[in-house]
Amino acid sequence: MWGRLGPAERERNWQQLRDQEFDVVIVGGGVVGSGAALDAATRGLSVALVEARDLASGTSSRSSKLFHGGLRYLEQLEFSLVREALHERELMLTRLAPHLVKPVSFLYPLTHRFWERPYVTAGLTLYDTMGGARSLPRHKQLTRAGAQRMIPALRRDALIGGMQYWDAQADDARHTMTVARTAARYGAVVRTSTQVVGFLREADRVSGVRVRDSETGEEIDVRAHAVINSTGVWTDEIQRLSGGRGRFRVRASKGVHIVVPRDRIVSDSGIILRTETSVLFVIPWRSNHWIVGTTDTDWNLDLAHPAATRADIDYVLGHVNSVLATPLTHDDIEGVYAGLRPLLAGEDEATSKLSREHAVARVLPGLVAIAGGKYTTYRVMAADAVDAAAVDIPSRVAPSTTDKVPLLGADGYHALINQCEHVGTRYGLHPYRIRHLLDRYGSLLDQVLGAADERRELLAPITGAEDYLQAEVMHAVSHEAALHLEDVLTRRTRISIEYAHRGVDCARQVAELMAGVLGWDEATIAREVEVYTARVQAERESQALPDDTAADARRIAAPEARPLILEPTA
Repeated sequence: MWGRLGPAERERNWQQLRDQEFDVVIVGGGVVGSGAALDAATRGLSVALVEARDLASGTSSRSSKLFHGGLRYLEQLEFSLVREALHERELMLTRLAPHLVKPVSFLYPLTHRFWERPYVTAGLTLYDTMGGARSLPRHKQLTRAGAQRMIPALRRDALIGGMQYWDAQADDARHTMTVARTAARYGAVVRTSTQVVGFLREADRVSGVRVRDSETGEEIDVRAHAVINSTGVWTDEIQRLSGGRGRFRVRASKGVHIVVPRDRIVSDSGIILRTETSVLFVIPWRSNHWIVGTTDTDWNLDLAHPAATRADIDYVLGHVNSVLATPLTHDDIEGVYAGLRPLLAGEDEATSKLSREHAVARVLPGLVAIAGGKYTTYRVMAADAVDAAAVDIPSRVAPSTTDKVPLLGADGYHALINQCEHVGTRYGLHPYRIRHLLDRYGSLLDQVLGAADERRELLAPITGAEDYLQAEVMHAVSHEAALHLEDVLTRRTRISIEYAHRGVDCARQVAELMAGVLGWDEATIAREVEVYTARVQAERESQALPDDTAADARRIAAPEARPLILEPTA
């Protein structure tokens, strides 16, 4: 019902995986895999989506959190990619996810006289013309005084003028989870902690996958006409598991972001800065934070837990401090996160030059792989993957319709925004709190707060993480497939990066709330808190180390909430 992914649905879905033959099984619960599940389900296909860890547990929770057209790709003459991304951004803002995707402005500081303003103006004019100025304002020219009024935090000698333009942003993990829940709403069988450990074969074709429940260790076969490998940076590993030869290679590029309090940078706009190899964003996050990043370096170590180093953090701080009147320090940092971009490997060794285009290949009869691309264009990638898999599906496959399918919570969102005060009175919550909840859940608000009908204490904030209500924890478990403490603290909420304690101070309270839904005993609660605390400690220590090798070794030493097996089973 309404895409609910709770404990009861998890058990039922395991039985369905065992008993049903699907048109398509999708491996990987990031935004592309979740998008492919929604695409296939809304074409009338029977669909299973299996994810080894948690929804968005990889790249899809660790991005810059932007739905953007890729302004800098204009310089690389990737016009079709920019046009496509701007079209997708517009769909998200206006039709598919207005509750999750919001406008955000950026200032581009000008530092060179004569040539730079006309050069950037030409690029931004093209950006607007290609679709950037549909529902968002066109770019604006600013003098140095105008730019400094907008961003008093900038040093006067850091710019001679500025240009303001608009893009969009979203909580990537929440958006991905909502895509997966929407897929479940239309019939997809969605299951996390379900690792693919082998492939089924009939003669020369792939006929399904063998999966392992990471929570119990039980294994079953899942039969399907087609399998889609949408595992991002794990694409090559899954490809080797299938026994087929890949048509492309995926290369991981590490991107590190830091989160600092809003009052450390006095500004009414985000900032975009050019670096030696790429760009650096200062992005408004919620009402009280900035996200600053990112880096762009090769990563050849652990794919599940890319580690940020002292050098990565110093790089980000150094570039942003080059334009700030009051520099940021390590003590200002509330959170740090590192993610891996799944880039298509090319001939150029510089990761920032590798293609952001995506590739789809029918690797074997019954097996399709998709990789590359940008978060913004996930819907297009998903449709391309299902199109490629259609050749192995015996029934007729209808065209994609996801450009017309709003995500859960979108319908009725605008009306509820106009009723914040009335809704707040009904629940005894400040209208500001209602607005915050609507921007996370949209019209599913009543579903979220329903747990408080009989337990009014759930309307109280989480102690030590007051931006979030206790009812949100209950909802994350009962409806959003959260199984472990880290699922709630790092992805269903963003407590792990928004508070200096990184979730440790409220871990016990959140675990006790989860226990009421998942049936945890005291020993399980203690173990979940211990594992999460060890994870945070490992991340803090890795972020003080000088290089990738040392940081990776420290990070992977922390215990795992989900025990995964790395070798294929017989």
